[in-house]
Amino acid sequence: MLKSAPVADTALKATYSRAEVRRMLSLTERQLRQWERHDLIGSEQTFSLRDLIALRTLQKLQLDKISPTRIRLALAALRERLHEVADPLRELKVIADGRRIRVEVAGQHMEAVSGQLLFNFDNTELRRLLAFPGAREKGKSERNKREEAEHWFQSGLGFERSGAKKDAVQAYEKAVELDPHSAGAWVNLGTIYFHERQFARAESYYRRAIEADSTYALAHFNLGNLFDERGDYDRALEFYRNAVELNPKYGDAHYNLALLYQGGGQTMEAVRHWKLYLRLDPGSSWAAIARRELDKLRRSALVRTPASKRSSGNRALD
Repeated sequence: MLKSAPVADTALKATYSRAEVRRMLSLTERQLRQWERHDLIGSEQTFSLRDLIALRTLQKLQLDKISPTRIRLALAALRERLHEVADPLRELKVIADGRRIRVEVAGQHMEAVSGQLLFNFDNTELRRLLAFPGAREKGKSERNKREEAEHWFQSGLGFERSGAKKDAVQAYEKAVELDPHSAGAWVNLGTIYFHERQFARAESYYRRAIEADSTYALAHFNLGNLFDERGDYDRALEFYRNAVELNPKYGDAHYNLALLYQGGGQTMEAVRHWKLYLRLDPGSSWAAIARRELDKLRRSALVRTPASKRSSGNRALD
């Protein structure tokens, strides 16, 4: 049985508890506390929509293997240089560019390396840009758009939970209109059309999500599901593999890879991914299916292996 991504079940609210935030963003309490220790977030018990933007940014930087220490140094450098910006995580678009952290300022790009800023324009021009009222207003306008886009995204989740799919689609479309980099809204649009079996439209939205954020493992996973459903197993494998490369702890992707490899007769690869899945999710009902399939492969390997070879010390699948 193909394993799909979980359906979002969070309704729109003004604030969210730590437990809700952990569930929405697939974070652990340990991760939140690590960011608190590095002064990247406050020791909050509730979080606002603006806080969710900052947490999503931190989560993406973590997936790109940017350490909390490097993030903290970069943010400190940004605050020191950009006096108009009090909170870079909430006010600027902050992304990883290889080992660097890159931000956008007044439509320009700059990078922070070990807390030092490298500009594609000189400091005099930067000061002029930041001092120019139009640049400040543009920055505020962009921040307002991102916050409004997040509001519409959360509205879409609420509509989905209540079963109002048409309203959900309109909310997600408004989110991507305001912020074309809202990969989550693109993915959720794709998933709505996937469930309606409008595969071409779903594929286009999933690909827009990857254009917005190429490191978004869920978008790759959902494209894998789409091609799996179409019977295009080679392309399904490609996108499932992308998902686990981006997030090696993506249990659902390991599960679906195991199924595809098993169906294609690639027994060793199937066994490897069943084992990886079971390490990540040992106690669910899906784990019972995984153990059953893994046991089938082990028994099959024993039947195919001649008795003389089994007794000579060759290992069967384990």
